Amino acid sequence: MAKVVTYTVDYCPYCMKAKKLLNEKGIEFEDHDITANEVEERKKLGEMIGNSGRTTVPQIFINDKHIGGYSDLKMLNESGKLDEMLKEPAV
Repeated sequence: MAKVVTYTVDYCPYCMKAKKLLNEKGIEFEDHDITANEVEERKKLGEMIGNSGRTTVPQIFINDKHIGGYSDLKMLNESGKLDEMLKEPAV
């Protein structure tokens, strides 16, 4: 089973949608709620992601590969690619 990690804040509707989609699919994931230290954690996210510099939330990783935010997760799910990615074993 793939390792899924999300970075979210508690007031973000897209974060809630991403977690809902993962829960509905029965996907276990590790959620990092960065609300309490948001400014610093968003900076760290930007550094983790690299060149794209994205610091918006949610940010989602599957097997340490950055897949993007909620819209990206939704598109992967609708195309069937999310299920393929989730079959890959965690690294």
